[in-house]
Parts: sequence; structure tokens; C-alpha cells
Amino acid sequence: MRRRTEILVLVFCLATATTAFASTVTYDHRAIVIDGKRRVLVSGSIHYPRSTPEMWPDLIQKSKDGGLDMIETYVFWSSHEPFRNQYNFEGRNDLVKFVKLVAAAGLYVHLRIGPYVCAEWNYGGFPLWLHFIPGIKFRTDNEPFKAEMQRFTAKIVDMMKQEKLYASQGGPIILSQIENEYGNIDSAYGAAAKSYIKWAADMAVSLDTGVPWVMCQQSDAPDPIINTCNGFYCDQFTPNSEKKPKMWTENWSGWFLSFGGAVPHRPAEDLAFAVARFYQRGGTFQNYYMYHGGTNFGRTSGGPFIATSYDYDAPIDEYGYNLQVPATYSRLPPSVFYFTVFSGLARQPKWGHLRDVHKAIKLCEEALIATDPTISSLGSNLEAAVYKTGSVCSAFLANVDPKSDATVKFNGNSYHLPAWSVSILPDCKNVALNTAKINSMTVIPSFMHESLNTNADSTDSSKSTLLLIKSDYLWYSLSMDIKGDEPFLQDGSQTVLHVESLGHALHAFINGKLAGSGTGNSNNVKVKVDIPITVVPGKNTIDFLSVTVGLQNYGAFFDLSGAGVTGPVKLNGLNNGSSIDLSSQQWKYQVGLKGEDSGLPSGSSSQWISRSGLPKNRPLIWYKTNFDAPTGNNPVALDLTGMGKGEAWVNGQSIGRYWPAYIAPNGGCTDYCNYRGAYSPSKCHKNCGKPSQQLYHVPRSWLKPSGNILVLFEELGGDPTQIAFATRQTGSLCSHVSESHPLPVDMWGSDSKTGRASNPILSISCPSPNQVISTIKFASYGTPLGSCGSFSHGRCSSAKARSIVHEACVGSTSCSIGVSTRTFGDPCKGIKKSLAVEVSCA
Repeated sequence: MRRRTEILVLVFCLATATTAFASTVTYDHRAIVIDGKRRVLVSGSIHYPRSTPEMWPDLIQKSKDGGLDMIETYVFWSSHEPFRNQYNFEGRNDLVKFVKLVAAAGLYVHLRIGPYVCAEWNYGGFPLWLHFIPGIKFRTDNEPFKAEMQRFTAKIVDMMKQEKLYASQGGPIILSQIENEYGNIDSAYGAAAKSYIKWAADMAVSLDTGVPWVMCQQSDAPDPIINTCNGFYCDQFTPNSEKKPKMWTENWSGWFLSFGGAVPHRPAEDLAFAVARFYQRGGTFQNYYMYHGGTNFGRTSGGPFIATSYDYDAPIDEYGYNLQVPATYSRLPPSVFYFTVFSGLARQPKWGHLRDVHKAIKLCEEALIATDPTISSLGSNLEAAVYKTGSVCSAFLANVDPKSDATVKFNGNSYHLPAWSVSILPDCKNVALNTAKINSMTVIPSFMHESLNTNADSTDSSKSTLLLIKSDYLWYSLSMDIKGDEPFLQDGSQTVLHVESLGHALHAFINGKLAGSGTGNSNNVKVKVDIPITVVPGKNTIDFLSVTVGLQNYGAFFDLSGAGVTGPVKLNGLNNGSSIDLSSQQWKYQVGLKGEDSGLPSGSSSQWISRSGLPKNRPLIWYKTNFDAPTGNNPVALDLTGMGKGEAWVNGQSIGRYWPAYIAPNGGCTDYCNYRGAYSPSKCHKNCGKPSQQLYHVPRSWLKPSGNILVLFEELGGDPTQIAFATRQTGSLCSHVSESHPLPVDMWGSDSKTGRASNPILSISCPSPNQVISTIKFASYGTPLGSCGSFSHGRCSSAKARSIVHEACVGSTSCSIGVSTRTFGDPCKGIKKSLAVEVSCA
């Protein structure tokens, strides 16, 4: 450098020693106890069937890099036993492989066997055949159900034991879960609920796993089962025994997406606030649901109306890539510029900010496990929690006011607390992190599109010729004779078809032609339509195609929630009020579509027809085309703009249901999401007035360099010439750091030991080591406004900011800059200043 500068060297420890797993796992009132030592644990949910085995190692490593100690997953009964006594533990269902990969990374496992999982998974994770066992009643004191639940639970436990995967055998599994959120709905089952929960607890313990069992949202969980909390905030949760630790099994990192809904978003600052509050108030185990959400491949999504994307606004996004690996800082003499090296791709600043939160909390671990907190008020909505034993002291200072910042006095020192934030003081004096002040950079992703070959084949679809298939589709058919003088007809041919259905979508065909459609939504799945139709004298056919969009997965007696046409079905006169009820006529039924049972999804059927003009806007049609994989290694998505609704397959693998024709409401979204105040699923929506899901993840491991086959079943009608592949790129990289930010938590202790004050640091890093920062899109030191992608200069701005940032960053893989007047001068004395930077890499 040509200036007098200080270089900050960041060293990455990518190779770490494998964790020596426990031999004994117990608990006391403070924490999970592993080999006699209490532990503060941070966990994250990754559901193995929602990603591919090729993605698992990177997802697990990114989780470890983010500061996680443990991976939590459900076990998906419906995937493992699709037919009774016929099991599938291969591919995405290879549970043993997944657990072993977690172990290889040195992380623990929490195995949530359930076997009811909810999880926005089809039928709550129960296999459909379970419904048809004589006399069965789900999730209550019912012998047929208990026998099947015990059989599957014991099978999973035995599998884990055979592979020596429980901690008592030297493996990574230190916790297991039985049942799931039953306490939310158990009152509907009466007295039988209590005996069922007692049985479930006894059954689980009898399996002798050697590790503790938990029940989430079950305040009456019998000893020794630990009852745990699920929710957006669990700081006020108290376990049902003074002998049990305070545990949070589901910290909802965002929310699920529904077809027809806007995209949910939970700000990083609020999620960090919730985490810090939990540990502040005595918690020692916290799990993110989800840490990586993934994709609902095939027809696995539930709801109904749960979208194919299960991104969940998680720290690692649906595509399985994330930005940065942890850094350790070595400090040199004071200066201006700093340098760093990072690698990776994706959801920032959430992943990076939470990583910093985890590091700050782990700096407090010795104090947290030693004693209970002493909590005191520092004023209205202001609170201090102190963990002190001997010479060890850590503190959390919280401002839970959703609007007003505050300055508090604590231990003789003054601390500024932004609204809705927690400051973590590992030594009861110096702030390592404030949850409202993000040191991590923000990444705006973009997608680069490649046109798809439109030399496609097609074939029509109608009713299946096979009865025993699993399908979203069921046909109802009626043939009837109509006379021209029927009282419900006008002009001898006009009438109104009235149909009522339990859901989820319906298409009505009269004499083979589509007459009208109706659909429910995530709030009301039922369909009720009145369709004006024209009939002919003599024989007429009425066909209904009833469509499900995932079966119910939650609620009391959810398994009894029906779908399909239940009536009434009527032909109503247009003006005279007369009608005829068709509900009791002799209807015929047929499961599935032509093509589902004849190999069309694989692309290998002989029924494909090549045409010079590709049919467009035709309902119930199949399309097939060949394509080459997009170049490079970036994540791939299929952009189904122009299509209506259906399902897509790549090389025979279903990437899930698609429905870009279902548009989110125009209202309810904001450009700016205020993290302050309690979060709910209706807060901070994005993507209003657009398709709920336009891009559909295609795992790279499913693609060949060339000769790939894409098959679509289009239900409504669309234009396949608009389809394109998109590769996920990094658009802009941003960071915005104020003079009041703490130092990066990695530098904790470097200045506190000497008492020397240091300046905050702004860091920017390209996602790939092969890239360099090429362009400074924005740089302002002073009072910059806006957010990443829309920064603007405020009333005060240093004239030197852009040139200083350019000199420090352009041509480098990464750069870090001290945020102070020593670097930029003082453009406005007496005003608190910040540095905002936006760059791009090439």
C-alpha cells in the first residue's frame, strides 16, 4: 500500500480435529451434560430428503463453519416405508449416510424420530397406507396406531444401534425426539391423549438408546423426557421440572412459502435478538428450524398448498450455498486498511451475523454452565442478566423496547442499546456483539438465464388406465341424457354447473372440453364454483378432474381431512330457479393421468409426438425436450415463467410441483423491513404481485454435461417456449458499518487486554477465490442512507471515500477498512458516522 496502513491477517482453519464423541449423555437443570460436563449447544435443522447426498457434505461443513455444534433432522416415515414393510433407505433417504457425514464433520446429531413430523411434509410424514389399517386412529391411545408407531420407531433405533451411532456407543447422536408438537392439539383427543403420551414416553425410554429423549411443545412430558419449546421466541419458556434444562428445539429462522402467498422474510437482527435473549435468560440449547430448508422434491410437500421451495429464509439458502468460512484475526499495529480471504457463496448477512452471535455466546460458555443467571432491571424494558462465579463473569444487556434506543449504566460503565437488541459482554465489561449491529456483509443474488431448446415433443393426457398409482389427480365421470325441454335449461342448452369440493383444485369438462376451473388457497382449501355451460340434446358427459396440492400435515385429526368432490353437484337454471341434483347419480372414478403410469416422466415412452409447431396454452399436456447442462458449477434453477401448473422431471427425477400462474397478492409487502418488534409470518413479506415461486431448484448432481431430458406435465396450459435455465450468481456485495459497531467478534480480547480502543472494521469478500473486486458501485463515509442495492449519500459524506475504498479493494479478492476519521477525515464533526460500500466481483 502507498499509505501508512495496518494489515489485518486472517488465517482460516479449514482442517479441524474430529470431535471425540461422548460415551455418556445426561442432563441437569442447566444443560445437556456430555461426559460429565455441561455444554452450551447451538444446533440447526437440515432435512436429508430435501437436499441430495452430493450436497450433504458441503451443507454440514457450512453449518460447522457457521458455529453449529449439532445437526437436527426429522425421520420421514413416508419416505422410508412408502408401502408397508417395503423400505427405502437409499439416495436422498440414506439416513445412516447422512448421520455418518455429520459425525465425520465432528458435529452431534439430534434425531427427531417422531414419527409424526409435521414439517409441511405430505400427510405429516405418515405413509398413506397407514390410513387404511382397520380400526386405526392416529396419535391417540389406539392399539393399531401404537403398534405401527412402535414398530417403525424401534426399526430406526435398531438401525442406528447397528451402525453404533448413538453416543452411548461412541456415535454422534446425543438426543432423540418422540412425538412432535402434540401439546398444541392434545385437548381435542380428551383423556386418551394423556395415556397416549405416557405410553409414547415409556416406549421410547424402553428402546434403551442411552441418550435423553425430548418432546417439543409438551408441557406434561413425563419424566425423564425433556419438554422443549418451539416458536419465534422462547426466552420466557420454563421446563416442567426444576431438574430439566431450558431447551429450544425449533427457532423458526423464517417461515414456509405457500403457493399463492408472498415470500416470508425474517430479519437477521430479529433472529439474533431471539437467540441472545434465550441464552441470556438461562437457555443452553437452541436449534434453528431451518438452518438449510432445501426443496420439496416430488410430491413431498404438504400443507396443503406448500410450495416446492422450502427455503424458509434459512441461513443457508435452498440451493445449499453460503458465504464465508470462519476467520481468526491476528492483530498488527494500528492502521487504516485490512485484508481477508473468504470462500463460498449465499444468504448474507443472516449466516454471518448468526455465526458472530454463536462466537460471542461461546465466549460466555464457562460462565453460562457454571451458574444460573441473576436478572435485574435497568429501567423500563431494559434488563441485565449476569452469570458470575468466582473470577468468571459474563453479562447480557437487553433492550426489549420495540421503538426506543436507550443508554444504560452497568457496573459503572455506560452502554448504548438500540431498540430490540441484546449486547453480549463475555467479561461483564466489554461488548463483543450487539444483535442489532451487523458486521457481516450483505449479498444480493442474481440469476443468469440461458434459453431452453424449444424443439420439444408433446403428448396429450387424459385418464390413467391404471388404478393402483399414487397421484395428485382423481377423475369423476358421469354420462347422462338431457332433453331440450328440461326446466333447468335456457334456450334448450344453457345451464349453470354448481360443484363443491373439499379441495384443492378442480377442472370441469363438458363433453370433453374444459368448461371452467376453481382452486382453493392455503387459508381455505375448499373449492366452490358455478360454471355456465352449454349442453347438447341427448347424451352428455361431465368429467371433473380433482387435484390435490399436498395433503394436510398439521392439526387435530388432520389425517381425516378429506379432499375431492363431495358435492353437492347440481345443474341450476339461469333464471327460473329450477335445478337438478347430480350428486346421487352413478359416477365413475379413475385415479391418475394417462402418462403417469406409462413412463412419460422418464422421457422414454414411445407416446411422444414430434411437431413442427409446439402446442401452447393447452391443458393436460406433456412436454419433453433435451438440453445441455448450464456451464460452470453454480447452482441451477428452472425458470418456468409462462407455464401454468404441473410437475417437472429432469432425467426422471421429479423437481416438484410447479405453479407460476398462482400470483401472490399485490398488497402486504414493504421495501424496508423493520426488525424491531415481535416477528410473525405476516410481517416482512416480499415478492407481492408476482408468482409465489418462479424458480425451481435442479440439483447439479442430477445433470449430465449433455443429453439431459426435461419432462413437464402442464395442467392448466402454458407456453413452454418461455422456459429457461438460470444459474445462481452473486450480484452486489455490500457492507454498512457505523463508528459505534463493536470490533468483529473474532478480534475479541485483542484490545480489551491492553485497554486500547480500536475502530470498527468493514469487510467485503468475493464469493470465489478466483474472483476479485472489480467495481466500486457505491462508497460513502458520513451519513449514508438506504440498503444494499439502493444506497444513497446523506447530508454528510467524505469526498475521499470512493477513492480510498477503490485503492483498498479493487483487484483484491477481499478487503477490510477501518471505519474512522483517521481513514476518511471528518466530513461532519460531532455527528456519528458510518461507512456504506457496495461492490461487484469478476
